[in-house]
Amino acid sequence: MKYGYIRISTDKQTTENQRFEILKFANIRQLEIDEWVEETISSTKRLDIRKFGELLQRMKKGDVLIVSELSRIGRNLMQIMKILHDCMEKDVMVYTVKENYELGNNINSKVLAFAFGLSAEIERNLISQRTKEALARRKAEGKILGRPKGSKSQIRKLTGKEDDIKILLNKKISHSAIGRILGVHRITVSSFVKEFK
Repeated sequence: MKYGYIRISTDKQTTENQRFEILKFANIRQLEIDEWVEETISSTKRLDIRKFGELLQRMKKGDVLIVSELSRIGRNLMQIMKILHDCMEKDVMVYTVKENYELGNNINSKVLAFAFGLSAEIERNLISQRTKEALARRKAEGKILGRPKGSKSQIRKLTGKEDDIKILLNKKISHSAIGRILGVHRITVSSFVKEFK
């Protein structure tokens, strides 16, 4: 089986870029994706509550995993190394699109995986440090950080779904049921309806 794995951290991101990259890569390699696994979850969450954890359990010898980049499967060096080690032990081939790595059960793959995992973790730490320093500098300059007090974002989870909600409300469907249909909590629906009446 050939699996395409896509992970985004928030529902404000889109899966389309990763899907496009993986499909383009698969076409060049003449590989056909048998199954897509997509999830919206932080990679800091435990593997056992991620769809990816379940996929790792299912994969067996000869399977292929294609990801847009290694940072999609893990958040730090140790997690990435553990995942790659498990894949190598099972003889599962891992392809990364952006880095153009082929990681199988050989010493070159292990060295590459280690080097990339380490550099990805260092890069994330540097970005985090630069962000903290920039925020601290702005705060020291007297700038107020974040959204102005009392203001609300103009874009909501349900923005653009007003017509759908109106139709469902006219059919006397409860806020809870609308929430289930639209994949949000009932309180999100209630707040949205109250604000836009």
